[in-house]
Amino acid sequence: MDVAEVIVPLLLPLIAWPAAHWAAPRLPPPWASWLLTASCVVLTIASTAALVVPVLAGLTLLPAIATADGVSPADLLDSGAVSIPLAAFCGLALAVLAISAWRSGLRYRAWFRALHTELDRHSRDGGVIIVPDREPVAFAVPGRGGRIVVSGGLLSALRPRERSALLAHEAAHLRLRHHVFLGAIAASCVLNPLVRPLGGTARFALERWADEVAAHRVGDRRILATAVAKAALATRTAVSFAPGAAGGHVPRRVAALLATPRPRSVLAPVALLGMAVVLGVTAGAAGTALDSATDLHADIEIARQGLCPPGGQETMLGQAAYREAAFVAVRQQNRQCAES
Repeated sequence: MDVAEVIVPLLLPLIAWPAAHWAAPRLPPPWASWLLTASCVVLTIASTAALVVPVLAGLTLLPAIATADGVSPADLLDSGAVSIPLAAFCGLALAVLAISAWRSGLRYRAWFRALHTELDRHSRDGGVIIVPDREPVAFAVPGRGGRIVVSGGLLSALRPRERSALLAHEAAHLRLRHHVFLGAIAASCVLNPLVRPLGGTARFALERWADEVAAHRVGDRRILATAVAKAALATRTAVSFAPGAAGGHVPRRVAALLATPRPRSVLAPVALLGMAVVLGVTAGAAGTALDSATDLHADIEIARQGLCPPGGQETMLGQAAYREAAFVAVRQQNRQCAES
């Protein structure tokens, strides 16, 4: 197995990020949110699969598995299908990532339970909970019908129309189910830390999506921009796991709200270019992972030929350059062995 087949899917998120960072402000926020979130998920699946395949290849060397699969471990090693150091490295990496994912899941569950326990103590007025806290904070909480949490400290810093704009932003997060997007992004970033820059851009797109929905509802982009800026300046502590008005790259969000919206006809070519680059990199990662799995299957079939019943024609154990041809030959020979 080629080391590049493992390294390339791991590094492709870093290649996708510059294109995504450039394209995200130029794409309609809903498009950018869906595209970048899906890219995070697919790139993470591809990188995880790239780590799993060498581990599976290494497991085929175990006598019990090799015998059950009809494969000679010696033939697998000779064919280059299995690299013991690579399998050990990938196994260690998967173990570290699994532990990290488990711990993140436990932290989220503890945060979710503690938050709802605390919120249940407060009265709920129209889905909005006002906590008597001087610390300025505002965020949307999924679950139990969805709730918007705003502190008294933040409300006192905003004017009435700015409060309405801020609540419209948080309501948009709940209505559009952005917590599902954020959960997928967070899981992707845990399973492949190199996805984090792309995940940050995806979170920015989600905030821009909520901004545009809120601006349309309020009818005044400047009021919303002022509310977002004030909330960001007043907030000193970010709330984990929950979308909020002070999240994302606030200066870029405010600039986008204050800028004159460009017609979609102008953005279309740019949007298509950005989408093509990100989708191309994502498809490349998925293709590389699929090729790794296909190559492993071919190598196992080639190695299995060493245990073919007598009477069949001997097949040369393949090197990488001849894998495809050898695989076809092995499949033909297996049919001959079955017929004889």
